[in-house]
Amino acid sequence: MINNKSVLAITLARGGSKGIPKKNIIDIHGKPLLQYTIDEVKKSKYIDHYVVSTDDVEIENLCKKLKTTYFQRQKASDTQSSADALCEVQQVMNKFDYVVEIMCTNPLKKVKDIDGVIEKLDETGADSVVSVVRIWDNHPSRVKYIENDKLKDFYPEPPESRRQDLTPAAYVRNGSIYAMTYEQLKIKQNRLGDDTRPYIMSEKRTINIDEPIDLELARIMLK
Repeated sequence: MINNKSVLAITLARGGSKGIPKKNIIDIHGKPLLQYTIDEVKKSKYIDHYVVSTDDVEIENLCKKLKTTYFQRQKASDTQSSADALCEVQQVMNKFDYVVEIMCTNPLKKVKDIDGVIEKLDETGADSVVSVVRIWDNHPSRVKYIENDKLKDFYPEPPESRRQDLTPAAYVRNGSIYAMTYEQLKIKQNRLGDDTRPYIMSEKRTINIDEPIDLELARIMLK
C-alpha cells in the first residue's frame, strides 16, 4: 500500500514460447527465470498482493514451491493481449487502486525499479507509468526504410552526427514494468493511458529475453 492506495501486482507467465521453449522457467545460474522476478517482488514495500497468471502446470508447481499465489488461466494464445490477460486476473480479485504488471523476461530489474514505478504513478496522479530505457544507435533519426533499393529517412538525420548529439533523447519501453490505475485497466482496458509517464531504467538493468542470444547475454550480465 502507498498513501492508502492498494497495489495488486501481476506477472503473466504462460507456458508456451516459440523462441525459447519453456522460457519462463528456463534455468539461469541455478534459478528459473521467473524466480528472479518473484524474489524482487517479495522485497517491495508497496505491493499488497502478488499473483502469477499462468496456463502451465510446471509454473504452478514453481509458484507453490516459492509460496507465491498463482492464477490458473485458460490456455493462453499468441493473440491475447496483455491487457486482456490482466483484466482476467483483476476481475476475480478484490478491487485494488493500482495494478502493476511485472514482466518476468527481464531478470536484471530490481525492487527499486518496481517500487519506483509505483511511486511515480502515485506521486504524479497519472493514469499509467511504464519503464523505459534510452536508445542511442537506434535513435529515430537513424532509422531508415528501403525504397527501390535506396535508403530513405523516416526523419531527417543531421549529417555526420554523433549519437550523443541526436535530439530529443529517444526512449523505448524496455519490457519490464507497467503500472496503471484500476480505472485505466478496468474501463479503458489498456495498459497505457492518455497520461502515461516514463520511469527511466538503466541499460545495465535492461534486457528482454525473447531469443536465444538474449538468454546468453542475460547469463553473462547476471554472473
